[in-house]
Amino acid sequence: MTNDSSNGKPLRTISFVIHATRGVVRDQVVRRKTMFALLVVALLLLFSGSTFLQGVINPRAHPFWFVLFWLVCAWLTITAMLLAIFDLLIVRLAGRRAKRQLRERLEETSNSNQ
Repeated sequence: MTNDSSNGKPLRTISFVIHATRGVVRDQVVRRKTMFALLVVALLLLFSGSTFLQGVINPRAHPFWFVLFWLVCAWLTITAMLLAIFDLLIVRLAGRRAKRQLRERLEETSNSNQ
């Protein structure tokens, strides 16, 4: 599957997905907005599944739709959790770097004052 982009080069679907994923992973604001959107969609699915979609996802009447519905809900939730764990690790890493830089600056300042 290839599409033509505006500059004439073929844009492959896999390449687009990889670049979009890199954008979500690298930018903290986009990552957090994505986590929020994923959780909102999962909560909306959960609410709709327990109210007006209850007949469609009845496990005895429609087992395929029931399993598919809950797989989608689980996938959205797990994706948001993995992004949250990744965000936590990135924030901790940035904190360690800032602490190390501050320590080095304090050592430089104390050495230059002596």
